[in-house]
Amino acid sequence: MRTATITRKTAETEVTVTLNLDGSGAYANATGVGFFDHMLDQLARHSLIDLTIAARGDLHIDDHHTVEDVGITLGQALAAALGDKRGIRRYGAFLLAMDDAQIRCALDLSGRPYLVWNVDFPTASIGRFDTELVREFFQALSTHAGITLHVDRLHGINSHHIAEAAFKSVARALREAVEPDPRMAGALPSTKGAL
Repeated sequence: MRTATITRKTAETEVTVTLNLDGSGAYANATGVGFFDHMLDQLARHSLIDLTIAARGDLHIDDHHTVEDVGITLGQALAAALGDKRGIRRYGAFLLAMDDAQIRCALDLSGRPYLVWNVDFPTASIGRFDTELVREFFQALSTHAGITLHVDRLHGINSHHIAEAAFKSVARALREAVEPDPRMAGALPSTKGAL
């Protein structure tokens, strides 16, 4: 079973992530940051990764530590559930349209973290949620899961749509990358002998 549970506790936050790569997209996410929970729900639903996240953070300061630490913990859980990555497709890409927004994502579960982020937001916030935290989340996720992650905004005038399209596009690319490849028969998807 490709599952993992990781807990991260610091002076600023306590985060527990449980995931199942072979799920149905079920989710129960509670971080105390409403818009972020909505985005995490989208990530689970469209990747078909079952995801339960419980986070308590120093929200009296701002949402930054909570969002970043969820990204760190989710990345660690994803890496743990993937193990040595034998038999997976490894690569994923998706071009997603949501109303005015169009986001392109390409990723590689390479073990080499790298984020290319070409996503600008027309507003500084979505409700009370700081839009710069979207990038912070994906930076933490890519770093701690070992993902080469490219996300590009091709179109978009509404910040909510842009953010949601980004989460959904990454989710669909991730769904493709973590899936077992029936032609790989448990082989490592690399000529190096390790990922």
